[in-house]
Amino acid sequence: MSRSTLVVAGLALILAIGALALQFVLPSDGGGETVDLDSIRADITQLNQAGSSQSLKVAYMDAEDAFTVFVLAVNDLRQQISDKTSEIAKLQQDVSQGLLALADYQRQYLVLLAEQLDARITTAAGTLDRMIASDDFADLRSTLVTLRGEGQPLIDSINELVSTITVGAIDADEFQQRYTGYSTMFDQFDGYVTSAATTKLVQATELVANEYGYDLIIRKKDVVMYRNAATIDDITDLVKAEITGYL
Repeated sequence: MSRSTLVVAGLALILAIGALALQFVLPSDGGGETVDLDSIRADITQLNQAGSSQSLKVAYMDAEDAFTVFVLAVNDLRQQISDKTSEIAKLQQDVSQGLLALADYQRQYLVLLAEQLDARITTAAGTLDRMIASDDFADLRSTLVTLRGEGQPLIDSINELVSTITVGAIDADEFQQRYTGYSTMFDQFDGYVTSAATTKLVQATELVANEYGYDLIIRKKDVVMYRNAATIDDITDLVKAEITGYL
């Protein structure tokens, strides 16, 4: 599967879910954009000028914490990734303790790397399948089905890589080249799946805000240095309750 094909599929998804969701995308390294305080101040000023005598109702939401609802919902799928990661760690421990010959280690290590990548793409595809089957993702279903189809050749290629390295049909250099390319394409595919889940998180936040009459929801990043608990609410648990059961 070409990288351009995945990019086209991902672009279609990004266009479908809208730019708003990108503000809440949760990178795997725990990073992310900081809150634009000037923009928030401007929003508050505008709302105060346009409002009546009623005070502005503001809340914040911990997006990282809320997103764990989706992660926990697919824990059964993610277990295979954990298993392969543990096998790799055990293999590295064995060779460092002299319990395994270096040549055997190198061969087994490449096999486990391929199997771990296969577990990762299987998990992402399984998560996508659950999104497609979920009524809560119905508004994205058409785009998700397209993405699933575009990702299948990559799934097949990674499966083939596992079979090839297991029987020793390719050398280490060729394996590394193919593994690197497939890993990059997987990261793109997995990012689009994450973006779809993030979209539902944004939509759930909006539902909670409308239900409880909030004028402004701020994303919590790391810590909140100070808040007046009497006027600034934490709606994280409300959003988590809303998205529970989506997957």
